[in-house]
Amino acid sequence: MMNRLSFRILGVALSLGLATATSAHSVIQQDPGGALAEPAAAPSPAVLFTNVRIFDGTHARLSGPSNVLVQGNTITRISTGAIDAAGARVIDGRGRTLMPGLIDAHWHSMFAGIPIQTLMTADNGYINIVAGAESRKTLMRGFTTVRDVGGAVWGLKAAVDAGHVEGPRIFPSGAMITVTSGHGDFRQPSDLPRTLGAPGSRHDLLGDGAIADSPDELRMRVREQLMRGASQIKLTAGGGVSSPHSPLDAVTFTEAELRAAVEAATDWGTYVAVHAYTPEAIQRSIRAGVKCIEHGSLMDDASARRIRDTGTWLSTQPLPEELANAFPRGSEQWLKAQEVFAGTDQTYRFAIKYKLKTAFGTDVLFSSALAGQQNRILASLTRWYTPAETLIMATGTNAQLLALSGKRSPYAGRLGVVEEGALADLLLVNGDPLSDIAVITNPDANFNVIMKDGRIYKEDR
Repeated sequence: MMNRLSFRILGVALSLGLATATSAHSVIQQDPGGALAEPAAAPSPAVLFTNVRIFDGTHARLSGPSNVLVQGNTITRISTGAIDAAGARVIDGRGRTLMPGLIDAHWHSMFAGIPIQTLMTADNGYINIVAGAESRKTLMRGFTTVRDVGGAVWGLKAAVDAGHVEGPRIFPSGAMITVTSGHGDFRQPSDLPRTLGAPGSRHDLLGDGAIADSPDELRMRVREQLMRGASQIKLTAGGGVSSPHSPLDAVTFTEAELRAAVEAATDWGTYVAVHAYTPEAIQRSIRAGVKCIEHGSLMDDASARRIRDTGTWLSTQPLPEELANAFPRGSEQWLKAQEVFAGTDQTYRFAIKYKLKTAFGTDVLFSSALAGQQNRILASLTRWYTPAETLIMATGTNAQLLALSGKRSPYAGRLGVVEEGALADLLLVNGDPLSDIAVITNPDANFNVIMKDGRIYKEDR
């Protein structure tokens, strides 16, 4: 018998007109471990890129004219000499740049393209269908991988991985875990009180968020996400902008609660990332063993040094002003956004000063138009970094953060690099983005080929 998630995914596929099988069982099957499984797709034909200059995702230079062979979903050979690949599909690079697909390390697939008022009330099927449409747009911008840090993305991910919907690879966190009144708790006072252990809200029931108010509840909530297939766990350790009852200066989880989540994730070989702006939220999280701080926008010098000394990751974002304007001007959320956004410059200066392990993400929310500016947001990093440093961060460096998921990674293989043996997520770019970062801000014109997992999704020669 199909479970609730299976019906939900099937409904999305049928609504999109993409499911062609005549029975539910033949569209989506449940493997013995509980994960959604699909029959293996036929291997992609070999593709040979000739006469390309390679940005490999780790070095701040382009190679000389080179040839790259992709077989199946893997880069199998890179050579400055001719490659004998009988039967391969040949794409003449004509001296253009071949680079890794872009990675957004802080993305919300379910929330990026829908206004917050709609998200609070819309039918779940509608939300999934819009998310599927946004997923394709994300891939067509050259983002072949996203680290999803909050949302019931399971159905979308399964549909993308099975080939029913086009989109990037998704490293899912599942529900964003918070406390009563914390960032992510969208209930009204009339919804209180909650019985300990009971679901907290509609978002809790849908799987977008989860409320936990004790170490035991934290363990349970973390294990629920791991059971669903989370590659990492996301908690909100301090106040946030969009949530109605969550002051920015509030510190939410106790150290014991944070430690319980870290222990549960560590037992599964993965890690915890936390939403945290303030020094206290950052430092408490690090003491508990958290491996990645999301945002850090209000950090001080001592917190930056603590991040450096512990080798903790900083996943921060060059937040655009348009994101703040997603909230009504003068509203509490708008005022909180002004305070957070004012800290962006200082956060990046700390990151550079202390050579922090820094990942790139966008954290776009509630606006399809702003999601369409994903590439421009990436390019805005050149306020602090060179174009080469910017692109390394969005490819090879972000891939290092994804690797913290270990065996919980949904995708076997190396990402974010153009190297022999790496997964074939590739962009053929018209121009030299290391010299002119503006090249990436017009993907429609300048990303001539978009390949993910060895499959070509766009080809404009």
